[in-house]
Parts: sequence; structure tokens; C-alpha cells
Amino acid sequence: MLTWLDILRFATSGNPSPDQKVKKSDDEWREMLTEDQYYVTRKKGTERPFSSDMCQSFEPGKYACLCCKTPLFDSTQKFDSGTGWPSFTQPIKPNAVSYYKDHSHGMYRIEALCNACGAHLGHVFQDGPKPGGLRYCINAVSLEKIIPVAGEKQTVVFGGGCFWCTEAIFQKLKGVEKVVSGYSGGSIKNPTYHEVTSGLTGHAEVVEITYDPTIISFEDLLRIHITTHDPTTLNRQGADRGTQYRSVIFYRSEKEKSIIENVLDEVSPYFENPIVTEVAPFEYFYSAEDYHQNYFELNKNKNPYCSVVIEPKLKKFRELYQEKMV
Repeated sequence: MLTWLDILRFATSGNPSPDQKVKKSDDEWREMLTEDQYYVTRKKGTERPFSSDMCQSFEPGKYACLCCKTPLFDSTQKFDSGTGWPSFTQPIKPNAVSYYKDHSHGMYRIEALCNACGAHLGHVFQDGPKPGGLRYCINAVSLEKIIPVAGEKQTVVFGGGCFWCTEAIFQKLKGVEKVVSGYSGGSIKNPTYHEVTSGLTGHAEVVEITYDPTIISFEDLLRIHITTHDPTTLNRQGADRGTQYRSVIFYRSEKEKSIIENVLDEVSPYFENPIVTEVAPFEYFYSAEDYHQNYFELNKNKNPYCSVVIEPKLKKFRELYQEKMV
């Protein structure tokens, strides 16, 4: 995750090398671009605020450089800054964007360019959401939305108590390709297990699930998550207590948020107590230490926690979702 110090270092000491370089003459750029596109991307212009619907579009997908088609941003890092320009918290890769000091118009700013072809994108500011604190303020005309193709893998982040338990459940599902234990929803970057278990960082123990939506749907994953832990206990699952064990679902778009709310409404009548699952916008996922990964499979005959806590949850899972298991 890049921070403001990284941006200043790039602008001062040099940018990382891009994966590719795209070079065209000014006449070639002018011939392939419209007048507005050429003005913004090649002459460092600025479009009018609120002039594009892209500001309010949060559907899954990636955003590429209009000029050279290099992927620059992902919708998971997009947020509504209220400025009138599409805003992102991070580039898709650390070397996707290059940075330069900009003293134009009597201001000091950091200009953001496509690192592959040098197209002007916008500027980067240090007033973005935590924990990175960056706001990439980008001209919509500089970007091209890449719509996900059928069969493209999706990711979702759930928390439901100890991630050893949650990981063991989702690893058994058809259509789930990878499950990684980690931390989300906190205030510091790259937290350690020791820091998270203190309850002071605000992170929850979560799993990041990579799945094929043509085999298992987002809705089915939600129903499985809600019915394989207790979503009615605040900051607690069994004997595990603390905000790090809270029930939480992170959404990446307004469409996902709406689906989550609908599923929660659908299953709530089956619980005696109100569901207290937190529904929050996804910001960052930090992978947990290696010894937490694939924990149940590697430790089921070593750690009593596996047989006492995890195995009963798996038994319930098997009874409910046998047809969806691998």
C-alpha cells in the first residue's frame, strides 16, 4: 500500500519502472484522440467537475489509461470524494502511475501520469480515507472502464469470529478457488496478529475469498457466511471476545451493499435475536502471517481448538450445504 511519503519519494527521487513503455508522436496521439481527450491527456488539461457519470459508478471492474489501455485502477479502490472527479485510494500496481511536482496555477501539487505512456491523469492528494490517506483525483476522460468478462474471478471479504474457523468452512465449497486469512477494517496498515488481538487497531479477523461466480453466487456465499456463525452476538463468537471477532461483511460496490442488505433481511426471521453483522465498505485486506493460513488442515490433529471449536462448525456446515461442497 502506497502512502504520501512514497508519493513524495517518487516525485523527488524517481518513479518505478513501468511494465511497458508506449511511445507515439504528438501527431499520432492527436489523430487517435478526440479534442477533449487530447487536451486533457496530452496537454495536461482538466475536465469540468461533475461532467462524467463515472464519479457515481462503482460497479466491479478495472480502469485503464484511455491512451494506451494500461490498467491503472480497480473499482475496489474507488470512492466518492464529492469533488466531482473519479477518486481512488490506490493504483492497481505501485508502478502503474508516475508522479511529478506541479507548480502550475500558483499551487504546489503532485501530478499523476500513466507510467506507460505519460498521459496526464490528474493529481494525488493526502486527504484520502485511512489507512493509506491518498486521494487520486482523476479526470474521467483519461480513463476507460474495463468491464469484467464472464467467468472472471471475484473476491469478497467476510469476518465471523476466529479466521481459522471461517477459512475452514469456505475452503470446502465448490467454486471457491482460494481462501486467505487476514485482517480488515482497522486504522493501521500491515497489522500483526499480536496488534489485532489487542483490540486496539480496529481490525477484524477475516477471510478473503476468491470465487467463480458462474459456479457459486455472491448471494450463496452470504447465506453460508451468515448461517455458519452467530451474527446476533456483538463482538463475540463463543468464547472469543473482542472487536476483532465481530461479524462483518465488506462490500465493494453499492450493488453488493444492496444484495447484502437483502440477504440479511431474508435470513433474519430465522434468528431469535436481531442480526448485528456490520456491513462496511471495503478498504484494505492484509494477509495474516503464514502460520495462520490453511490452519485447520495443517493443525487438526495438533491443536485441540480444531476438534473442540472448528469441527462442530464444519459438522453444521456439512449438514446445511452438503450439495455445495467439493
